[in-house]
Amino acid sequence: MTTMLALRAHRGAETLVLEEVPVPEPGPLDVVVKVASAGLAPGIMRLLQLGAFKHLPTTVGHEAAGTVAAVGRDVGGHTVGDRVRVHPILNCRECGHCRTDRDMMCAQSALLGHAALGQGAMPLYAEYHDGGLAEYIRVPHWLIDALPDSVSFDVAAKVHDLANAVRALKCAELPVGSTVIVTAATGTMGTATVKLAEHFGIAQLILVGRDRERLEPVAGLAGVPTGLVALDDLPEDWATSGGLTRRLRELAPGGADTVIDFIPEGPATGQAMAALATGGSLVHMGANATPLALPPVAMMMRCWRFLTTRACTRNDTRAVLRLLETGALAVDELITHRFPLTDAIKAVDAIQQRVDKPMWMTVVNP
Repeated sequence: MTTMLALRAHRGAETLVLEEVPVPEPGPLDVVVKVASAGLAPGIMRLLQLGAFKHLPTTVGHEAAGTVAAVGRDVGGHTVGDRVRVHPILNCRECGHCRTDRDMMCAQSALLGHAALGQGAMPLYAEYHDGGLAEYIRVPHWLIDALPDSVSFDVAAKVHDLANAVRALKCAELPVGSTVIVTAATGTMGTATVKLAEHFGIAQLILVGRDRERLEPVAGLAGVPTGLVALDDLPEDWATSGGLTRRLRELAPGGADTVIDFIPEGPATGQAMAALATGGSLVHMGANATPLALPPVAMMMRCWRFLTTRACTRNDTRAVLRLLETGALAVDELITHRFPLTDAIKAVDAIQQRVDKPMWMTVVNP
């Protein structure tokens, strides 16, 4: 087999295309993985339009799991047939950030088949920009994680999203018995956070989403008491009148300890922050470009913290793999949609439109 099917992005094109490309050959330090499952991210087209993909054409998709198909001559510890997942974040492994569990802040930080995060020259991204929505993917050997037999390829393909949720929860430095608001709770990151809540000592969740019909199934994922706030149930002027803050305060009169915020746009981020208890924190990971309406003095007087993270670390993914391997965390139910690679374009459209209910995590199986 010399060619393979891959989902590709081309410069100047507004749509992705499925096309035949050569099967990658491993360099001396590389591993080639036969992809069994690739995760699909809802923001892929938005990032493409924003110019976050710095090397085009490219095979898209930053989440992949499968079996080792070939190894480079200088690679040890990996054998053809091994079950593995691919860690998607490229980083230099030598800078201060990389040595202190902050590797997503590396100047070379970028995601395979996805966006460049760092600034300046990124030689690793130039070499390894092709992603996993294909039959095979070539990666440097240090990005390969052994996959326990008990973890399915579909779940392994979504470990990155689970690890992003772990990073957000770690950033919050939650007190035991905390009350936590999760925004955009019906999405991939929101549902991952809900599933992880009981592992972080959370006593109460308040889930915020667009409509109640989508929120109610998410509440069933939680292992802790859960309240729901549907934006469509709020007064029509909630965005300008502070209606979301008032509703959150009704559910948590003393204020929430933390907001884990995945809202991609609009005033909900600021209104959720205004529902924090004194000393509370908001961790943002939604790439919301809407300015906060809160004046700095209000944040100062309540000792609120506004924190962000743009990705997880390798240690976060290893923590997720340990939870999955021991059975302490079970997330198979989060995989709601599976598409063959031949329907990858249809899958991209589906995850953007999200007509199906529920649609939490989506994978593509070559």
